[in-house]
Amino acid sequence: MKMKRSIILTFIALLVFSTFSAFAQNKKDALILYYNKNYKEAISVCEGEIKQDPNRVDSYVVLCWSLIGNREYARAEQRAYDGLKLSRYDIRLIEVLGEAKFYLGKNEEALKQFQEYISIAPDRTGSRVGLAYYFMGEIYIRLTKFQHADIALSAAVRKDPLSDAWWTRLGYAREMAGNYAESLIAYEEALKLNPQKTDAIRGKERVAEHIR
Repeated sequence: MKMKRSIILTFIALLVFSTFSAFAQNKKDALILYYNKNYKEAISVCEGEIKQDPNRVDSYVVLCWSLIGNREYARAEQRAYDGLKLSRYDIRLIEVLGEAKFYLGKNEEALKQFQEYISIAPDRTGSRVGLAYYFMGEIYIRLTKFQHADIALSAAVRKDPLSDAWWTRLGYAREMAGNYAESLIAYEEALKLNPQKTDAIRGKERVAEHIR
């Protein structure tokens, strides 16, 4: 009788384990979905995770990144606020809230988010410090504060010197500030990385006229 009971319990344990293993294998990783640009699916997975565990901050982070990728900026803003209620100083949520506000045109609010992020984020590989500086530069361009934009975008390209888009925007900010020689340098750096960059080609032609 004991042996029969033991066999039954072993069978039940194996059944539970196999069911759990199958679930774990079938469960999709939201972060991988995000990196693969499967934003809608990542959003669905993250919302499911939050429903199961409302205190799971990492799910809010990937959810907000995915919402930005899917251009759902208002929803990303709200969900970032929801996540920050759980972890007020999570640097990832602070930064992504800045992105949401940037795309919503809330320039001053976005600027404050990026400034806060830069002030507390560790400056290391994999951080979004360079991206935050880039967004700050774009905000200053919107506000026609071109020298401020120069400073922010210069910091961005120091963090990521391989972004032809950032070099191009730096060239534009310097051009608008009247710093034509420095603007030409930035445009040329962009063209070294991407010789077909139309905005950089046109920018270089414009500033060359001022330097002659």
